[in-house]
Amino acid sequence: MWKIAVGFAVFAAISLFVIMQAGDKVDMTGEKHGAEAVHAPAPAAAASASK
Repeated sequence: MWKIAVGFAVFAAISLFVIMQAGDKVDMTGEKHGAEAVHAPAPAAAASASK
């Protein structure tokens, strides 16, 4: 039983360390299915395709 408590404490400490180091750069919103996830082709690729 004590092994579970120690494992939880270690996992929590590592998780908090990672979150504190990343700061506001962590994106926990999940998968993107909207317009912000769609990538437009590069202008150079679009120009060469139209020739």
